[in-house]
Amino acid sequence: MAVNPLVANLALRPISWIYGAVAATRNHLFKWGVLKQQTFNVPIIVVGNIAVGGTGKTPHTEFIVEIMRHKYKVAVVSRGYKRSTSGFVLASRRSSPLDIGDEPYQIYHKFDGKVPVAVCESRTKGIEKLLSLNPEINLIVLDDAFQHRYVKPTVSIVLTEFGRPAFSDKLLPLGRLREPFSAIYRADMVIVTKCPPDIRPLQYRLYKENLQLIAFQKLYFSSYLYGELTPVFPDDVNMSELPRMKWLTENDSILALAGIAHPRPFAKWLRRHKAKVKLRSFPDHHNFQRRDLDTIYDLYRDLPGSGKKIIVTTEKDAVRLANNPYYPPELKRVTFYIPIRVRMDQWHSQSFASDLDKMITQAINSQQLSQQST
Repeated sequence: MAVNPLVANLALRPISWIYGAVAATRNHLFKWGVLKQQTFNVPIIVVGNIAVGGTGKTPHTEFIVEIMRHKYKVAVVSRGYKRSTSGFVLASRRSSPLDIGDEPYQIYHKFDGKVPVAVCESRTKGIEKLLSLNPEINLIVLDDAFQHRYVKPTVSIVLTEFGRPAFSDKLLPLGRLREPFSAIYRADMVIVTKCPPDIRPLQYRLYKENLQLIAFQKLYFSSYLYGELTPVFPDDVNMSELPRMKWLTENDSILALAGIAHPRPFAKWLRRHKAKVKLRSFPDHHNFQRRDLDTIYDLYRDLPGSGKKIIVTTEKDAVRLANNPYYPPELKRVTFYIPIRVRMDQWHSQSFASDLDKMITQAINSQQLSQQST
């Protein structure tokens, strides 16, 4: 029996009010100094959001690491969502997604192990342990830690999705906001993510007006650049016969697998090409079980078309599938993922990097002056 949306709205509204009051009280306790924030001798960049899931935190964390690692010895600290371990774990070649979580695993391998990545439920303890092991680190990026206020950030970056902007959302469970929209004013930088490639000047202006950021805050817009088909199991693929999306025809078929919060942009991009696309969605951070893989096998076998049949997944899902011992051997040679990277729009492609570097430099100089005066 379907639930009346009005009834559901009325039932959830009191819970949303209570949730908002608790979140606001917690923020005030930090503001008043009742709950303490810990500072560190290295700059800390916090990347997060005020809504649950799907804003692109991991690609943006990778983007920030990429633009900053040529000047700083950068490291990443994450909670390691849905990992099977606990406490502090430093990523290594022997780590699996189950050990450290799929997103930290992806970040570690994206930079070929050259950027230290650690996971810990307590970001403060994680930072302390990481710095004791790697004292040469002089910049840390905290992934998905805007609400983890026990660490005092040098720069806070909040992401909000173009198609689901925070200013038009409501608090959990009525909407998707983790805390009141006013929390966005703690951020130094706000990035509107997953923007369409043809975003118009009017849309820039509407987002700027609705966000109503204050003078010191910087606003940017970003989109995704999709790469070419990349084998999830490279040892099982003849690289000289690697298919390309632009070569696929209407006779070809794609089984799209997505275990992410919002798969629509991924599916929409695939459907811009000529091949038929069948989307099979799973929950975010889904741990694929044998029954899931049996379903995937059956769906692949039943794909229509007389041409090529391939499986295409997201970069995050590829991490879990590549490490799954039950993945059907027959499907390995036809299973690919699409790598993505962040691109700032043409108005902010240079200013974001320089603005971020300037904020960090100013914080370092201020800290040095403070230490000299004491």
